Formats: sequence, structure tokens, C-alpha cells
Amino acid sequence: MQKKVAFLIYPMFCNYEIALTLATLRMFDVEIVTFALDKSPVQSEEGLTVLPDRVLSEFDPEEYGCLLLSGIGGNPDDVLHNPAYLDFLRRCDGREIVVAGISLAPVLMAKAGLLRGRKFCVGMYEEDRAEFDCFEYDHQIRAPLVVDGGRITAMGLAFREFALAVARALGFECRDDLWGEVKYPIRPEDYVFHFGG
Repeated sequence: MQKKVAFLIYPMFCNYEIALTLATLRMFDVEIVTFALDKSPVQSEEGLTVLPDRVLSEFDPEEYGCLLLSGIGGNPDDVLHNPAYLDFLRRCDGREIVVAGISLAPVLMAKAGLLRGRKFCVGMYEEDRAEFDCFEYDHQIRAPLVVDGGRITAMGLAFREFALAVARALGFECRDDLWGEVKYPIRPEDYVFHFGG
């Protein structure tokens, strides 16, 4: 039986960074369950309002194949320093669950101890390195996407690659050009599509 995917939403979660991942998983009929602090509507960075399916206390990592974390817009301090989110994430430590975070979300992963001894990338300013002393910076890789075991981290600009890496980590086959970029120079023959092709 295919396990569900948990998606943690918090105030100012970055929808555009995670939207292709969610769309890719839905292509494979994966059930996605949203979790939040409480059942109140949560607004994304883009202004979308999402009603969570479950609260943090209802999360059982054994029921899920993956936990998704999007970037955090606006002032992320309320999320990054909230012990409820860190306690939620710590439930994944030592479990057979893929934890995938994009943009600034690897900060949450590191603070919860989920990147201990693992290679990672993170979307943050160099000037913030001292503030985020939760990282083992000798494991930082300067790349758009890093997969180390059951941990996936990505820069916000690598949302396509992130979607493919998450799907592949869950055992799904995806073409490299799924959600491909606009091709330049523009050639009309590149924009003729056929069903199934």
C-alpha cells in the first residue's frame, strides 16, 4: 500500500516553491494531507488561504512516506523559532520517512536535528550563517538540490528539480523534462504537443 504524503503548512508558506511537487504527486494519485498548528485557515506568501486537514498532534510518521516543507515568506522568525514545529519534525528522526524541504525550510530541518551528519543546501543569505548555527556547515553543498538518504533539500529556484527528486524518492518514475523550462530560442516546433507524448 502506498503511503500518504504529509505537507506542513505555516503562516506565509511559499506555495509556488511546492506547487509542482504537489502536482507531480497527484499525477501518481498520492494522497496529500496538510498539517498545521490548529484547524484555522493558513495564508500562503502568495495570499492563498488553505484549510488544514489535521493538526500537528495528529501526525504519525509511520503513516506517511514523505513530509514536505515549503519555504517561508515574510518574516520567518515566528515559524523558525516555534518549538511546536520543531517537536513535530523531531517525530521523523530515526524513522523511514523522506523529509524534503525547499528554500528556507532546511533551517527547520536542521534545528530539529534532521540534517545531522547529512549533506544539504539551503536558500539563505550568507550574512545569516551566524544566526543559523544549527547547521553543520562543513556538510553544506553549493548546489540547487541535494539528496542525502531520506533527506532532500533544495534552493527555492529549483522547484522543478525538487518535485522530481521527491517523486523519485517515493519510487515514481519521472521524465527529466517533466515540467520543463521554456526553450530558447523560441521555435514553433517545440510547442506542438500530442496526447501521451
